[in-house]
Amino acid sequence: MSGESAPPVLLYDGVCGVCNSVVQTILRFDPDGSLRFAALDSDFSRGVVDRHPAIAGVDSMVFVDEPGQPTERVAVRSAAALRVVNYLGGPWKLLRVARVIPTPLRDWLYDRVADVRYRIFGKHDTCPLPPPEVRARFLDA
Repeated sequence: MSGESAPPVLLYDGVCGVCNSVVQTILRFDPDGSLRFAALDSDFSRGVVDRHPAIAGVDSMVFVDEPGQPTERVAVRSAAALRVVNYLGGPWKLLRVARVIPTPLRDWLYDRVADVRYRIFGKHDTCPLPPPEVRARFLDA
């Protein structure tokens, strides 16, 4: 990608009901349609983990800036959620106020929701197939 910035990618739990709802919400409000998506169990995600071994075993949302570039960066858990809010912009930016909460507490709260996400929000047997009009935004779909 000569001189061109690679669009960000959100890695998510493809069988998680709440994760799929978040992806659907992003698709509705994404201002320019550049954010891409990949399930945590996809080949793309495995490549990101290979490049960032510290996130191996992370069962969380991961926001990947500059994917595949030497400048690639990852944000996990609450930091990833804040990257999504920042990415969406507009009124969503109001949620950035959560940055005043210390990261360990934000991540603790994130983990509490993650611990019960299947029980409360359900779980799919397989990662749902995205609708044709947005399928190009899903890597490894």
